[in-house]
Amino acid sequence: MPETAATETRTPSGRLALAASSPQLALGPLDGRYQSAVAPLVDYLSEAALNRDRVAVEVEWLIHLTGNNVLPGAGPLTAQQQEKLRAIVTDFDVGSVTELADIEAVTVHDVKAVEYYIGRRLAGLGVERLTPMVHFGCTSEDINNLSYALGIKGAVEDVWLPAAHKLVAQIGAMAEAHRAVPMLSRTHGQPATPTTLGKEMAVMAHRLTRQLDRIARTEYLGKINGATGTYAAHVASVPGADWQHVAKGFVEGLGLSWNPLTTQIESHDWQAELYADVARFNRILHNVCTDVWSYISIGYFVQIPVAGATGSSTMPHKVNPIRFENAEANLEISSGLLDVLGSTLVTSRWQRDLTDSSSQRNIGVAFGHSLLAISNVANGLDRLTVAGSMLAADLDTNWEVLGEAIQMVMRAEAIAGVEGMDNPYERLKDLTRGQRVDAARMQEFVRGLGLSAEAEARLLALTPGNYTGIADKLVDHLA
Repeated sequence: MPETAATETRTPSGRLALAASSPQLALGPLDGRYQSAVAPLVDYLSEAALNRDRVAVEVEWLIHLTGNNVLPGAGPLTAQQQEKLRAIVTDFDVGSVTELADIEAVTVHDVKAVEYYIGRRLAGLGVERLTPMVHFGCTSEDINNLSYALGIKGAVEDVWLPAAHKLVAQIGAMAEAHRAVPMLSRTHGQPATPTTLGKEMAVMAHRLTRQLDRIARTEYLGKINGATGTYAAHVASVPGADWQHVAKGFVEGLGLSWNPLTTQIESHDWQAELYADVARFNRILHNVCTDVWSYISIGYFVQIPVAGATGSSTMPHKVNPIRFENAEANLEISSGLLDVLGSTLVTSRWQRDLTDSSSQRNIGVAFGHSLLAISNVANGLDRLTVAGSMLAADLDTNWEVLGEAIQMVMRAEAIAGVEGMDNPYERLKDLTRGQRVDAARMQEFVRGLGLSAEAEARLLALTPGNYTGIADKLVDHLA
């Protein structure tokens, strides 16, 4: 191993101990092998981002209290003072992360460290007298629930949703491009009534879009009401203030929805709702992966080889559908984590326990695996071409799928009074069940049915390739 990659020390068991100085030494793949694919989430869901958002919430609470003259003697700040306070947030950097860590090493409390971090800076801003107002009336969860809500909202709206929408648009474009390309369907893995490739891709895009619409309507809730949600300290210190009005205005001013009734914690129900929707999106996308993988395996899609890439260590001909397989695994991991988060976060013993604190630190991991999967699917789809000749050949060797159309026409003819149309299903079953029927045999059967001239001509013109109903028009529902 290169000298720059690790510090060579030994563990008590004698194993080589490696200092985490490169992505290859990260314990988790999202911080290592796949770091670049999930990097945009770091600014929203990392520990550093959480601390920056905590600082932002504390600063905005201070500005809100002074701006609304909530506490006697603490009137509005000047525009310059507000700007300097907000600069504590905008100037938050690697040095800030280190300083906060040093403070927390003493306080052994992350939110208290944030309070002290801000307090250290007030004298330099000329507002040292407001130091007692930092974290005024707040319990840690008042800051945490708002900080998490802001981080999750930003991650979903600025990173995850745009990536998901781009992928769905890519699938939609494939649906449009191939809307009229006939394709043999398979139900239970067996040949079935033909469809079009575009219509099947449109089904995928439509399902995913419905989930994205739900996710886009997510209500991000927040609260700031004290140690047990009663505003007790607030009223005791400033009894004349309308604390519910103050809290509501503050939470909504952050771009969140105010939750008026909570225990010490915001109940996290909105998070569980969001995670259920994202997990459902994941599972539908997983279905997209398995379907596309299967189409590749039977030759409907051909993968474009990556120059210099190897598909197998021993079989040089192989071009493996690794993007879709990788996505399947990451979608399963993401959905599993989201399920656990959703079930854990809605439960808290009485006023508060800390199960949510440990759980929420994995939100970034759950979204990271989903984002990685989205990236893999998009890249996989980019390297596909449609094997039109294979699609056509598959249709032409399965003329028995027209049995459905013929027996339905016979039923319609019987209703119209045409004689000899008895037992249409059974007659087609005898002809086609478990058997291959070619064009000549099928047309011979049609001619011997005694159909009306119009119906016979219609059926004789039918082939597996044009027996697709209005599949191509159904793609219009994506518009």
